[in-house]
Amino acid sequence: MKVNGVGGPAVPSTSRPASKSAEGFRLPGSGGSSSASAASAASSSTGVSGVSALMALQGVEDPIERRRRAIRRGSNLLDKLDELKLALLAGEAAPVNLQGLARAMSETREGDEEAGLKTVLDQIDLRAAVEMAKVETRRKT
Repeated sequence: MKVNGVGGPAVPSTSRPASKSAEGFRLPGSGGSSSASAASAASSSTGVSGVSALMALQGVEDPIERRRRAIRRGSNLLDKLDELKLALLAGEAAPVNLQGLARAMSETREGDEEAGLKTVLDQIDLRAAVEMAKVETRRKT
């Protein structure tokens, strides 16, 4: 619909012819083409199973993604350890750095890493635990 000034809207002059298939609302069992309704019912159930299959695939975790997450966790721990080292060298008390290190250590770690990666991550975790223990010992004295 187009408005042409003050006169009001101009209604398009062409009208659409009524289609033969648009006969109104029908229930699937009340006649008409039963094969079309059966096909639509089959396609709707296939669509639901397709969606459930996609949802199931989202739950499956890729080993490459697990490895990336483990490497990211190890890198994050190394960064926090480096920040703590720099703060200690500067002579600053670093409770913020310790909280960040504690938070990074509390992240869950997958137990099924490959052997080499597992060894490196174990060493990083041990180093972070030692640094946390050192700080706790300094606080108590």
